[in-house]
Amino acid sequence: MLDSKSIIRYIKELNIAHVTSNQSYLKILNDFYLLNKRKGILWGEYFSFHFETKSDDFKNSFLGVNEQRFYLDYLNPKKYYTAARNKYFSHLLLNAAGIKNKAELLCCYLPESKIESDSNIGYDYNTVRNILIKKGVKECVIKSPETSHGDNVYLITDIEYHNSNCILCDCFGNQLELKKLLSATPLIFESRIRQTEQFNNFNQSSVNTIRFMTTLYPHGEAKIIGTFIKIGRSGNFVDNAGRGGNIDAAIDIESGKIHNVIQFDGWHSIKQILKHPDNNCTLDGVIVNNWESIKQKVLSFQQSFPWIKAAGWDIAITDTGPYVIEVNDFWDRTGQLFIGKGWREEIRDCYNSWKHFNADKEVNYETERGNNRLKLKKLNQITKQ
Repeated sequence: MLDSKSIIRYIKELNIAHVTSNQSYLKILNDFYLLNKRKGILWGEYFSFHFETKSDDFKNSFLGVNEQRFYLDYLNPKKYYTAARNKYFSHLLLNAAGIKNKAELLCCYLPESKIESDSNIGYDYNTVRNILIKKGVKECVIKSPETSHGDNVYLITDIEYHNSNCILCDCFGNQLELKKLLSATPLIFESRIRQTEQFNNFNQSSVNTIRFMTTLYPHGEAKIIGTFIKIGRSGNFVDNAGRGGNIDAAIDIESGKIHNVIQFDGWHSIKQILKHPDNNCTLDGVIVNNWESIKQKVLSFQQSFPWIKAAGWDIAITDTGPYVIEVNDFWDRTGQLFIGKGWREEIRDCYNSWKHFNADKEVNYETERGNNRLKLKKLNQITKQ
């Protein structure tokens, strides 16, 4: 049962959809009802993605959160998903898989450990300080192992080492005390990644990344099913929309051509642009340098990382090739807006391939983590269409 606040919010959002699309309330509600019944689309998705204005192709190809959870619980099962969810574990597995194109893990602060069992692990101020001094660290990126959307990330451009404390200077000129930064929350310290001149021109204050959506098939074939670029705003050092808006655009998988550039300041504050609004750099129509070699390298990343069979790779482009920033096992659906189409069929194809491959094997994955709102009977109806 909806409470009065929820009802008022739904009415307001329905009115916004009516005004922006110039469609009747009844037509919008009927459209949502059919999509909810056929695909399990939630009202929040319908409203955020402006479904009332989208083509049938977009509606049919869109992968909603309920259906996504169903497929990804199998492709990226619970027993493996922390390989992507925890950035420290990701470092270890990427190293084990031979993927060296990534930031160097300088230090992992684990306050629970209390044992100096690894040259990269510290558990208090002194152990962390000693690791950083031993490695001669003067700049780094500090982040929590399990946060996302650019939250709690620090770009440290200089470190002053003192006996009583270490003073960290971030990219905004703020001074942070290492002792105060080290709390009950684990942290990882990574080397700083420097992007190519082309990507630096897009916006020099942030590492601008390409999201590669990839799938892995039973016999080792990997596919790229979607690519889009995320570019930060002037003065921001992260490229994520969750930190106050950014620039996003589709990249044509075959050619590497940037298109459909948008300024994303929130779901109902989106506008088409051709150039970066802060530096006037042309974005629309630009071809990413060395695109074919970048694609092949990312495909090799996916082939080397079978724990996650449908991955969202955040990739920085450097002079020595593509570098992994993070691997996402349960990525958001926003990229379908940037690309202008969904990836439902591509994920379904990968899912069905693995289901068929494992049909005569004793493969059983727990599927608890998604907290799917739909009952299994409803999900089976949706996913078999």
